[in-house]
Amino acid sequence: MRSTETLTRAAIAEAIHTKLGISRAESLAMVEAILSHMCEALAEGQNVKISGFGTFLLRDKGERIGRNPKTGVEVPITPRRVLTFRASQMLKNRIADGS
Repeated sequence: MRSTETLTRAAIAEAIHTKLGISRAESLAMVEAILSHMCEALAEGQNVKISGFGTFLLRDKGERIGRNPKTGVEVPITPRRVLTFRASQMLKNRIADGS
């Protein structure tokens, strides 16, 4: 895979199909089930940690004052919940090594 490409659900399912020898439909269903389970956990307010990969963290951001960069007018930014990803040290090392 070149660095300009994007890894998709279909590509993940195809890799599972190739490595495990299960049908394409089963591998796609497996990918969908995993992603669905992760989404449900995040929607319920749980963090998702995948050992050796990273952690998806939910953070509550409070209300604050922002500024329109074009006009300089101050605008209140409403409180919200944001999703962040923190890569594991193992993933960071693999990316740095290029492997």
